[in-house]
Amino acid sequence: MRRVGIDVGGTFTDLFAWDQSQAGWVRTAKTLSTPEDPSIGVMNALRVAGIAPAEIGMLIHGTTIATNALIERKYPEPAMVTTAGFRDTIEIRRQRRQRLYDPYQVKPRPLIRRARRFTVTEKLGADGSTVRPLDRDEARRVAEQIAELGIKNIAVAFINSYVDGRHEQEMREILLDVIPDAQIALSSETRPKVRELGRFITTAVRAALFPVIGDYLTRLEGQLADHGFRGQLYIVKSNGGMMTSALAKARPEELIESGPAGGIAAGRFLAQVLDIPSMIVTDVGGTSFEASLMEGGRGLMRDDYEIEWEMPLITPMLDIRSIGAGGGSIAWIDDGGSLRVGPQSAGADPGPACYRRGGTQPTVTDANLVLGRIDPNLGGKFALDVEAARRAIAQVAEPLGLSIEDCAEGIIEIASENMAGAIRMVSTDRGRDPRDQTLLAFGGAGGMHAPFVAAAAGIDRIIVPPFAGVACAFGATIMDVQHDLEATFYAEARSADLAALNRAYADLEQEVLELMAREGVESETIVLERSAQMRYVGQSYEVTTPVPAGELDSAAVEQIIENFHREHEREYGVFSASFDVAFVTLRVTGTGVVAKPEASVLASSLAHQQNGHQGSLKETRGVYFAGTTHDAEIHDADLLVPGQVIAGPAVIEQADGAIVLPPGTTAEVDQYRNVVVQVRKE
Repeated sequence: MRRVGIDVGGTFTDLFAWDQSQAGWVRTAKTLSTPEDPSIGVMNALRVAGIAPAEIGMLIHGTTIATNALIERKYPEPAMVTTAGFRDTIEIRRQRRQRLYDPYQVKPRPLIRRARRFTVTEKLGADGSTVRPLDRDEARRVAEQIAELGIKNIAVAFINSYVDGRHEQEMREILLDVIPDAQIALSSETRPKVRELGRFITTAVRAALFPVIGDYLTRLEGQLADHGFRGQLYIVKSNGGMMTSALAKARPEELIESGPAGGIAAGRFLAQVLDIPSMIVTDVGGTSFEASLMEGGRGLMRDDYEIEWEMPLITPMLDIRSIGAGGGSIAWIDDGGSLRVGPQSAGADPGPACYRRGGTQPTVTDANLVLGRIDPNLGGKFALDVEAARRAIAQVAEPLGLSIEDCAEGIIEIASENMAGAIRMVSTDRGRDPRDQTLLAFGGAGGMHAPFVAAAAGIDRIIVPPFAGVACAFGATIMDVQHDLEATFYAEARSADLAALNRAYADLEQEVLELMAREGVESETIVLERSAQMRYVGQSYEVTTPVPAGELDSAAVEQIIENFHREHEREYGVFSASFDVAFVTLRVTGTGVVAKPEASVLASSLAHQQNGHQGSLKETRGVYFAGTTHDAEIHDADLLVPGQVIAGPAVIEQADGAIVLPPGTTAEVDQYRNVVVQVRKE
């Protein structure tokens, strides 16, 4: 069965494919994205790779559509129905200030404007008891108002519905009676967790994305079917797993980090193969830079992702930090006369000046080309315009009184420092020292920037795999089906009702198994894992804590408390055994394990030439480093052999990118054809 992974980025659409039944069959492709309709880019990638949709057994798709729709507010605005008195919760938020001393700051506008937020009389107590029953007549009048506005996507979020969703379910019945084709998101089904802001925002996000994701996936399914596709279409999730396209339409809020999550799956594969306990995974694309920390072969998770300031999304997702720094990032001069890079990007259209597509602004790609770090002919695939790149860089070089080369190098240094800042966010900000990590470099420009990013972050070891340029697409092909279900269970750990605790976990596990069955996952491949969000009594934040399987007794609770102390110390550097610990939210993660390719077979399949007897050296080229042009060796990555050592200054050109080795760095090729770079410590 041929398995195809496709990752749609802001500039490029990447493809990686392998065949479970045909060892050694591998295909890769990289095409320009089509922002007007990303499904066109998907079909273009299949065409360039020479893969007929009828041959595909499983297609796994990573997409940034959900993220872009939220950031740009490009979605059919939904209506929201909430409890009387809570209409403005998603606009008031938590009354925190993003910038403490800025009197002119303005909050991001709410996902749903006030005119489309409606209230009804109802209330449940925190124990689930009925304080005020739902006023059905009022609820029907609200439904009729929404119908008059022509709104079909609706969020229903009542206070305390995390305990019991019966009032929300009543409201849904009334809405569907009035608007039969409405798509309705209930907060009690989206994320039944305590604290109304995160639950309300997450429900609003689901409602807002219903038509965006639904329309896109329906269109993609139609195009694939028209070309003979009869396989399974899966979508990459923010938690590092995947789900069917049918479920993705129903749970679109779980796609916010769909694109970069594929890179974490690829990182997990390499961590297991190379037995690396922890690493920082980075991806340099055309528009953005992503960084994430992996420990014990898995990416760190987060439970409170902010779409914008004070707009939390409370679905479990990988802790991936993205910044506007990539090949298309534009260099500019600020009002103080300083050189800046990004977050604005030239994207796929018009793209960098050197692409010959109408771009004129200086970008990171133009800077790398001017410095000689990119082959102007890209191995015969695409001719880049060096003179156009120089003219673009001159726009910022001349006002600064710099040569074009020095300005280009300054652009790379600034972009690299920005990238190092994202690395610190996923390491130092979470109590980890980046100097203890290995840097895993993905993306077409990942190996090009990795030595400079690593030096800025204090990291001395880099790994660049042979599939680095299409790593997210590769990661998609080895993802497991994965779902997280949660339930609020607030109780002090030592005094918790153990029967209720065990019953709650059993119910969650049964729900996960039923969901997996609907996804077509075979029962023998399913692995269940428990965790809990816990805190010291009186704290206002939680730490995710491992929970053992099986019947929980008092001894198990003591072990859970010890686990919490350990995790709290890891995250914050301190813990206190004298404070009481409480459960807040219970979670069960279900994983349907899929087959993975053999690393050795994959490595040999990615080499166009496997004997390497003719050597990898292609030529020498002038490459600019630290104010001087060096005669750098240019190597063909396809001709590298295990054990080969290359000293900088040099460039190793891969099919979908390049690895730049500044003076003082060395690279060695391992048995899986990964390029392991040692960065010189200052």
